[in-house]
Amino acid sequence: MTSDDSRYEAVTSRDARFDGEFFFAVSTTGIYCRPSCPATTPKRRNVTFFPTAAAAQGGGFRACRRCRPDAAPGSADWNARADLVGRAMRLIGDGVVDREGVAGLAARLGYSARQVQRQLNAEVGAGPIALARAQRAHTARVLLQTTTLGAAEIAFASGFASVRQFNDTVREIYALTPGELRTARPGGSSRHGSVTTADGGGGVLLRLAHRGPYAAAGIFDHLAARALTGIEEVAGERGDRTYRRTLNLPNGTGIAEVGERTGDGWLECRLHLGDLRDLTTATQRMRRLFDLDADPDAVAERLGADPALAPLVARSPGLRAPGAADVHELAVRAVLGQQVSVAAGRRLGSALVAAHGPPLQVPSGALTRTFPDPGDLAEAALDELGMPGSRRATLRAVAAALAEGRISLDPGADRDTAEKDLLALPGVGPWTAGYIRMRALGDPDVLLTGDVAVRSGMRQAGARAEDAGNWRPWRTYAVHHFWKAGTDRRRRPVPA
Repeated sequence: MTSDDSRYEAVTSRDARFDGEFFFAVSTTGIYCRPSCPATTPKRRNVTFFPTAAAAQGGGFRACRRCRPDAAPGSADWNARADLVGRAMRLIGDGVVDREGVAGLAARLGYSARQVQRQLNAEVGAGPIALARAQRAHTARVLLQTTTLGAAEIAFASGFASVRQFNDTVREIYALTPGELRTARPGGSSRHGSVTTADGGGGVLLRLAHRGPYAAAGIFDHLAARALTGIEEVAGERGDRTYRRTLNLPNGTGIAEVGERTGDGWLECRLHLGDLRDLTTATQRMRRLFDLDADPDAVAERLGADPALAPLVARSPGLRAPGAADVHELAVRAVLGQQVSVAAGRRLGSALVAAHGPPLQVPSGALTRTFPDPGDLAEAALDELGMPGSRRATLRAVAAALAEGRISLDPGADRDTAEKDLLALPGVGPWTAGYIRMRALGDPDVLLTGDVAVRSGMRQAGARAEDAGNWRPWRTYAVHHFWKAGTDRRRRPVPA
């Protein structure tokens, strides 16, 4: 949206498509909301617009208790943009400021802390500390309402430096004390077996918000076809499946469970964490894996304008492009999947996990291991995979580059640089580098022209290569439409 008048129209119509894209605050109440807030629409003269929740909080406004603007899906801009601000927002979302401070954020971006501060203030109305503070407050609210942890434990798990800072921030942002904020506490244990968690309970229950339609079946099909034995499983019947996987996190390990059923604009997720300080990071990884910050309406508008793609877009509203729960794991799996079928790549990945994946301290159902560390794979013979020596050498080279930090795939990595560095490794070609860029780096504008299924899908749809430029910046979604169309054709029953 380019003007405040058009933003106000979205507020007047309670248009949920813009939740997370901007926020509005009301001067007469001192409250800020998401555009779809069900409260009575305020008069235009009393409304101010902000690009982020942190900016609204910095303006002295507190979060609405009805629409919970802090839980809105993130802006799709931060995934699409490859500039300093987009990279910084992805890193802050991953919890880098809490773990490494502003200096660590700036170092990862390759800019001075002053430059990062200035750019963020100019673009999103808040600096890195304010953005991280808003995120900490949201994490604190989730823990208050989903666990029985004490205030001190929640304060430090959320990233606050002290209980006093935690109390003051919660009161300022929510106009409630932590005790008053602690209301409904969804309970219950996992139906997939016992999981040891930091609070000894049933994990942290979350509702992961998304905007627009969400094609859950497609993304669950994608993950189920590639699930590696020991670290992933998809249980249940189609339409009511649960995806479960283990996670390597900054402070320990965890298990994530995400349900296929979509609520009113959200997916249900339960996180079992060895250390609750990893809640923000684990949540963001699940959001990236399930592509929850996408703008499906913008994607459909652009791709649907192409006559060749329009029928595919119409058949799959809300199609998502899966990201990665672990970028190092995704890179290794991309190498394993070079020039083999999905099923063969899955077998190779499962064999790698069985041979080198560290065992969980307490197995949970079919989940028994975490994915191997790149440093361990760099030194391994990998004979158990039965691959040619050249491919094993490629896998070790990629693992070594990741372990030594010569290639960065973190949320704030420069995508062009990462792809160039990957292509410089022996045995890594354009398909592998592009696939890693698409999934590990979350780039929504990658067209895998070297992919056989994509080329076949383009021919079947009558799409011309010279028209692909018109699909920007959503070419990754075009790839997934072609892949899905191919899968649907294979599933179609053969006439008698």
